[in-house]
Amino acid sequence: MTGVIRHLAAGVDRWLFRLRPGEPLPVELVQRRIFVLPTAAGLAFAATLLTLLIASINYSLSLGYAFTFLLAGAGASSIVHAFRNLLGLRLRPTAAEPCFAGEPLRVTLAVENPAHRPRPALRATLGGGIATPFTIPPAETVYLMVARPTERRGRFPLGRLTVETTYPLGLIRAWSLATPDFQAWVYPAPEADPPPLPTLPSPGPGTPSGRFGHEDFSGFRAHRPTDSPRHVAWKIYAREGPLVIKEFAGGEGGELALRWSDLPAALDLEGRLARLTAWVCEADRLSRPFCLALPGLEIPTDLGPAHTRRCLEALAAFRA
Repeated sequence: MTGVIRHLAAGVDRWLFRLRPGEPLPVELVQRRIFVLPTAAGLAFAATLLTLLIASINYSLSLGYAFTFLLAGAGASSIVHAFRNLLGLRLRPTAAEPCFAGEPLRVTLAVENPAHRPRPALRATLGGGIATPFTIPPAETVYLMVARPTERRGRFPLGRLTVETTYPLGLIRAWSLATPDFQAWVYPAPEADPPPLPTLPSPGPGTPSGRFGHEDFSGFRAHRPTDSPRHVAWKIYAREGPLVIKEFAGGEGGELALRWSDLPAALDLEGRLARLTAWVCEADRLSRPFCLALPGLEIPTDLGPAHTRRCLEALAAFRA
């Protein structure tokens, strides 16, 4: 049923709003892309005007006519201002933070105002996310964070981006839709309580166990966001030195081997991906080297943010 609804929504986008997936960047809000309708307050305002007009006709009130048409002129003017508040804006997603399924996907959106007038009281919404309010000064570009909920893993387009305004009186809603050519990664949701990390067999006697343990000090390396604060060389940092991490040799066993074939047969596809994702995140948190073996894909042992990202992307894109 969800797939049918999504297909119907895409058909409405193509027919009514003339949207095509993957619009080239930047997306400019030209005249034919902007739609205008009254808000609930606008409908109440129109009903009030109609009542005033009927009363003025029944009682031949000259001042009633003047007041009614004055308010009608203000309402008509708000249509023009709401429309012009969106006209000519350029939208360009610049970055998307990967997230895990079930978490909000956060995207940095650049909105350019080429006109020499401000654009107040704007809102941007991505998918079914929460609206982000913003204002653009004259001839400037603002960067804002928009978010949308996620349900499935994979690499997905951003979907429908809505920019709207009810400026200046709140009587008229002007909005425009876009589907920018921009994709983002959604990783599998990690297992909530995974078993301990699996390791490769320990090296034999006399064989070095690697440089990733925590027993014998072996040197310093640059700090990474995933490093534990316990391993930071605080004395060096206190002397206004760089933020570095103390490395140790030996200790915590050998390399980690994260293999699809070693998982219990009772786990289904998504359960296996959830466990491997949890293990990858834990290995990255502990700064331990690991390899990942999936059916048809083997990622050799490595360490660091780039390796972790590669493994998570492979898990997100995996198809049995």
